[in-house]
Amino acid sequence: MGKGGEKTEENGECGGGGKRLGVYTWEEVQKHALKTDKWLVIERKVYNITDWAKRHPGGVRVISHYAGEDATDAFQAFHPEPEFVRKFLKPLLIGELAPGEPSQDRDKNSEMLADFRTLRSTVERMGLFRTDPVFFSLHLLHIILLEVGSWLMLWYLGVNWATTLLCVLILTTSQSQSGWLQHDFGHLSVFKKSKWNHLLHKFVIGHLKGASANWWNHRHFQHHAKPNIFSKDPDVNMLHAFVLGDSQPVEYGKKKLKYMPYNHQHQYFFLIGPPMLIPVYFHIQIMHTMISRRDWVDFAWSMSYYLRYFTMYIPFYGFLGSIVLISFVRFLESHWFVWVTQMNHIPMDIDREKHRDWLSMQLAATCNIEQSAFNDWFSGHLNFQIEHHLFPTMPRHSYVKAAPLVRSLCEKHGLHYEVKTMLQGFRDIVSSLRKSGDLWLDAYLHK
Repeated sequence: MGKGGEKTEENGECGGGGKRLGVYTWEEVQKHALKTDKWLVIERKVYNITDWAKRHPGGVRVISHYAGEDATDAFQAFHPEPEFVRKFLKPLLIGELAPGEPSQDRDKNSEMLADFRTLRSTVERMGLFRTDPVFFSLHLLHIILLEVGSWLMLWYLGVNWATTLLCVLILTTSQSQSGWLQHDFGHLSVFKKSKWNHLLHKFVIGHLKGASANWWNHRHFQHHAKPNIFSKDPDVNMLHAFVLGDSQPVEYGKKKLKYMPYNHQHQYFFLIGPPMLIPVYFHIQIMHTMISRRDWVDFAWSMSYYLRYFTMYIPFYGFLGSIVLISFVRFLESHWFVWVTQMNHIPMDIDREKHRDWLSMQLAATCNIEQSAFNDWFSGHLNFQIEHHLFPTMPRHSYVKAAPLVRSLCEKHGLHYEVKTMLQGFRDIVSSLRKSGDLWLDAYLHK
């Protein structure tokens, strides 16, 4: 069909700016997956996102990951107000798929796609996207009570080793639970209106944690758009510190790449993984991102956290003591965060882009942890990682109701729906790192 120009005059329709619409094949759409030339398809409509990607609220990379592809399911997954978002899409419309073209690209299973979209309609009709305000209010309240309680304990009992240790544990719990709550607001899963989610997101991640909402959005949504895919998911960009999955270790080994002794990565993971991610890597990255991008709104929210923290704790520990206190809290929080978030992903398939459909891609990259009241609280309901990845705007209290329906769909199409104990999830992180390290060593020595 070339550039679709041959059909332009026949259909006679106009897109944004009065331009006539074209008719395109998948082959033509897939050619436009370059840094300076990006098209994508949503519900058979073809959009040129080349310029818009730079202004995309979720960041240029997350939308660019779908250049040359069908982004229908990703679009529905990320946007709780689709009709509002379509106003921004209208000027980008350049045409539609030719009548003879399938709705899915790259020979994806049309029956599986249809069944998943039916499932999404079903959970919407069941009200599983409706928020229980009491649930999130109580969650926020228990965080505030933890923060206030730690200060009152020091004020009433005084500073000693016992109260300091208890204060650290309380603040670690508060910080971890604030992390799960900001995750809810960041995914727009609490309020119907996105603007209220954005505002509360800045409050929780900024004022309660001292981090940046925009930094989190631009990083985390890439992870959800293309989980466990090298060059697209920043969570598997380990900066040569680790090799992951089955293909990367062999690739590094054949090329004789040895930035680290990867056959020992399951051991040094305990030294540079959980202890350093939040207090070192994330902290430096967040501050650098806010300052380099001149994101002064997020910077002000972040500074409000540190102003509040030092005002509360300098009278007890002094300036240097307060720095030591928060550093130890970040150290413990980092362990909590890494073990919870990585037990669902590192043991799963990690590879190059395979252009899977939304359902298959998320199932290959995620697994669940057994449900219990403690597991739900401890992980912020990320023990339901499969449901969270399939429906990222769904309030987390609804995952348990959606899970049986998702499992049934997986059984129908032969997709592996993995559920394990939390202890097994922790073990699998280490065993998968060891397996990948052994693959690297074998390739490095013999290939």
